Amino acid sequence: MTCLMGPGTSGNMAALAIRVHPKDNVAVVAVDVQAGDVVRLADGTEVVAVEAIPRGSKVALGRIARGEPAIRYGEEIGRAAEEIAAGGYVHTHNLGRRR
Repeated sequence: MTCLMGPGTSGNMAALAIRVHPKDNVAVVAVDVQAGDVVRLADGTEVVAVEAIPRGSKVALGRIARGEPAIRYGEEIGRAAEEIAAGGYVHTHNLGRRR
């Protein structure tokens, strides 16, 4: 991948994110993302970041309700300890351990 930023459909810059498995409800951002940046997947799916997300970290592709699993690589990586908004930073601060 050579281009990590490009125009989003809204005209804002879009950051590339990688979703590995179709079941994944999180993706990994390839660059540092700021609140308001558009995060785009290879299939054209876009979500607007609601907070800053460091490169290599996970972004929620949709709302993850408290207690619902976060899925990466098609596997549960933890459950939301609090509601995570679409475009939210998914990390240890808002994920509990898997049950």
